[in-house]
Amino acid sequence: MYAHSRMGLLALPILALPAIASAQIPVGLDAYRMWDRWPYQRIGGRAYMRSTYDRAGGNERADASHFLYQLGEDRNVTLDVEGPGQLYFVRYNHWHGSPWHYEVDGTDHIVRETSTADPEHPAANSVFQPESAFPKPLAWTWADTKGGDLSWVPIGFEKHLRMAYSRTFYGTGYYIYHQFVKGTPLTRPITAWHEESPGREVLDLIARAGSDLAPAGMREASGTVQGGSGTVWSGRGPATIRRLEFSVPRGQALAFSQTRLLIAWDDRSAPSVDAPVARFFGAGLLYNRDNREYLVKSFPMTVRYTSDRVYLSCYLPMPFFRSARIELAGPATGDVQWRVGTVPFKDPPNQAGYLHATYRDHPSPELGKDLVLLDTRQTEGGGNWSGQFIGTSFIFSHDAVLNTLEGDPRFFFDDSRTPQAYGTGTEEWGGGGDYWGGLNMTLPFAGHPVGAKSAKDAVSAEDKVESAYRFLLADMMPFGKNAVIRLEHGGTNESKEHYETVTYWYGLPAASLVQTDELRIGDAASERTHRYRSPDASEPYEIHSRYEWGPDTIGDKEIYPAETDRGRTTKTASEFTLKIDPRNLGVMLRRKLDYRFPNQRAEVFVAMGKEWKPAGAWYLAGSNTCVFSSPRGELGAALHVVQTSNRRFRDDEFLLPLELTKRRSSIRVKVRFNPVDIPLYPGYPLQESAWSELRYTAYSYLTPRL
Repeated sequence: MYAHSRMGLLALPILALPAIASAQIPVGLDAYRMWDRWPYQRIGGRAYMRSTYDRAGGNERADASHFLYQLGEDRNVTLDVEGPGQLYFVRYNHWHGSPWHYEVDGTDHIVRETSTADPEHPAANSVFQPESAFPKPLAWTWADTKGGDLSWVPIGFEKHLRMAYSRTFYGTGYYIYHQFVKGTPLTRPITAWHEESPGREVLDLIARAGSDLAPAGMREASGTVQGGSGTVWSGRGPATIRRLEFSVPRGQALAFSQTRLLIAWDDRSAPSVDAPVARFFGAGLLYNRDNREYLVKSFPMTVRYTSDRVYLSCYLPMPFFRSARIELAGPATGDVQWRVGTVPFKDPPNQAGYLHATYRDHPSPELGKDLVLLDTRQTEGGGNWSGQFIGTSFIFSHDAVLNTLEGDPRFFFDDSRTPQAYGTGTEEWGGGGDYWGGLNMTLPFAGHPVGAKSAKDAVSAEDKVESAYRFLLADMMPFGKNAVIRLEHGGTNESKEHYETVTYWYGLPAASLVQTDELRIGDAASERTHRYRSPDASEPYEIHSRYEWGPDTIGDKEIYPAETDRGRTTKTASEFTLKIDPRNLGVMLRRKLDYRFPNQRAEVFVAMGKEWKPAGAWYLAGSNTCVFSSPRGELGAALHVVQTSNRRFRDDEFLLPLELTKRRSSIRVKVRFNPVDIPLYPGYPLQESAWSELRYTAYSYLTPRL
């Protein structure tokens, strides 16, 4: 049996794999149709999650109504992105903010919820409108989610995407979108959204959540583990597990909740899946207060009750290349029946990652600091990992305390010090709103399966255990070097609740994104080495500031001290040379900047001989100054409260087209400032605009080498 302590890695032989091109990335509706390719590397793809979070790191108005800028009373902008790209997920609190403007490549699409007409008397069984473009089960409103309006409808944009709220009362939301290195193989071209219906094929697929999703023709095995502990199954690869199922008598379900599931791939010395069974299957605890058929009815996980047994099914594809071993370790639970189904794996092993389910127990959260759900640099011996983050299952209270749900998710990928994903709250991450109203719900990708409204309403100690889950399918988040998944506990990291978390991710112990160079602006030696040239740039100046990491202080305790760096600004252009890997499958530039300057935009060029070739526009909307608009009532007029946070440091990314980087060991880059003169709101004086540069870092996408 495995010990539950951290274990070192078994040294694996180097596989002599060719430097093949990256696998195609499913985009648009293909991201659902091709869900069997969940484990495959997304080389050249990046995911970002933006939101209406409190810019000062607190929980003002529960992270609602913080706008990048206002174009008008009914055009309060929350998202502004230059394309091409794909919006995969949107979450609003109820109907607040509707009608919403979805400006796609210059066309303004009006999206509503049926409560919009009379928001003070919300409509029962509300839906998104146009309903044909936002049908269930890809779009749900508060009537089903117990608090949030959610859409997983893919919305493509070729040039530009902007989202704005018509109303600002409780205008909270978060949004996940993807962008790609131009030249990365995609399953289909990205095209602009025109309110088209997603089509029956995808809707019928997602509607099958809760049923048997395993493919036909699998090689199947089954058996019984007496006493609840022991080896369940071992197999030889290359193969992919497409179904993993357990069942126990109903009377043994609570005890089985605490049984540990352990799965090791390819003779690695530590299990990649190591979590209590109930947490792994998304339930938190196998306690069914109201005798529901489904405790969890998600797409990848199902917990289903029959008259005499409880069935736990997992349909996450789990590839392995030489061997797999599944074990259970836990209290005696009578007969545990199991089924495993596999199909052959026929692709090179460096194209797909192992499934991981990383469990963490957080009995005493640290005041002021986020919970760390996953840090791949400290997982299974550390080192580089490439893959994708695909979700979480978590207990957020053992005592039916719901206000800890004010905590924001913050996710960091590939050395970024700015969270590429920043949310507005824990129950929002779990698909709800307003703590789900204390009610339970289960949807294909999000849910709150167990937990009473309050400790007073709980009928037993088990009923006080509160859990949630969130799975990412189309909106999964790729990383090429490392991933740090963090969650705030309470609105300012003050909650003392006992959390337990499982983080799902696919990963290979090898990098697909490698830092190849870094230019430090303001450092004479670095500027000289990289042939930095910007005749009209400012003199180097110091910035004493912070990144966006949560509250700076709690009481008299400083949590995140300010730090100092140097940089320049320009209002014309800068040029510099960076080393890249000639084997690259694309290059990502990361810029550390002073976010004091709003709406920074530059045209990017790469020298090809004596000619400058355009690479696209590098645009970062907003600044550390935003507009806070929180009227007293649903129909209150937009307000214009200007807020400036003390967080000026930010890391931002730009993906260079493959045709400008392939087979090159260095590139000469020019960024030409192109001001975007948008006031914070009509009539407000324009802020000073400039292109800020403190640091440029080059990362090369590569085929992982195992």
